[in-house]
Amino acid sequence: MNEFIKWSSLISSVLLLAACQEVASDEVVTNDFEDVEESQKNGINLSASAEIEIKGLAHHYHTGDEIELSAELTEDVGVGNWNWHIKNSDEDQWEVVNGLDSHIFSREATTNGSQIKAVVKDDDDEVMYESEVMEVVIDDHHGNDEETRRIYNGFFYNTEIEDRELSDWEGEWQSVNQYLLSGVLDPVFESKAAEDGSMTFDEYKDYYTVGYETDVEDIVIEDDSFTFFYEDGKEIEAEYEYDGYEILVYEKGNRGVRFVYNRVGGSDDMPQYIQFSDHIISPEESDHFHLYWGDDREALLDEVINWPTYYPSNLDTVGLVRDMLAH
Repeated sequence: MNEFIKWSSLISSVLLLAACQEVASDEVVTNDFEDVEESQKNGINLSASAEIEIKGLAHHYHTGDEIELSAELTEDVGVGNWNWHIKNSDEDQWEVVNGLDSHIFSREATTNGSQIKAVVKDDDDEVMYESEVMEVVIDDHHGNDEETRRIYNGFFYNTEIEDRELSDWEGEWQSVNQYLLSGVLDPVFESKAAEDGSMTFDEYKDYYTVGYETDVEDIVIEDDSFTFFYEDGKEIEAEYEYDGYEILVYEKGNRGVRFVYNRVGGSDDMPQYIQFSDHIISPEESDHFHLYWGDDREALLDEVINWPTYYPSNLDTVGLVRDMLAH
């Protein structure tokens, strides 16, 4: 009798355990079904790993340029409703851009610091995916007012000239010579030829080919040091100190200012003198510059044929061409 009770209890325990496991299994299946149903809401396959990527943002724009962006999801999640949102400052509220209901954004650049993001919503207008915020930088360089245009074009008073520190040119810079040789800058020369008619496309390209020629592909300026990176892989560095400025008068009657730096330490293979010319005559961060270097300070001032030109290293070819067309 005791043996019978023992085996009966054992069988009951096994059956009870199996029943519990079945219930637990049913609960898991039910939850999974609910998750799948939610993830396929409105026929859209939601994915926790999907993200919106925005492409096409330029290093900077000029007032009136067209901002053209495209957004795409990193995974195919089916249909969705695209929206673009914009605000002009951190204090403003996000506003939906009317008329832009695809993955393409197109709008005129008008406000420096404006912010843009792309959003994908479902049919209930609920946000499913949202991109990182893109910030638009508008840099009209030397400004649009009469005074800055006058100075840029080389007409200024001596009293307007001020000494400048090396920090005005600090950063990483790339030569534009490589882009000229590859044909990337051809639209710039075509535009110049069409605008004034004083030189043909070929004449402009020949002129700039001589002007841009250099074997120093990249330059890093940090604190008081210059580092030259040559096309053959050589890298040399030296320290410099400010050595004043010189005023030059050109054949056309306009003028320019060279800001001079003298080598005081580092490699003897670096030039003794480096001179900047960037159409700016007082303290201001430069957006590009022409550079002259050599061991004879006075002789460098006579060099007006070859002027290696440098733009920020993070400026891509589209941005570079846009920048040159704006000058």
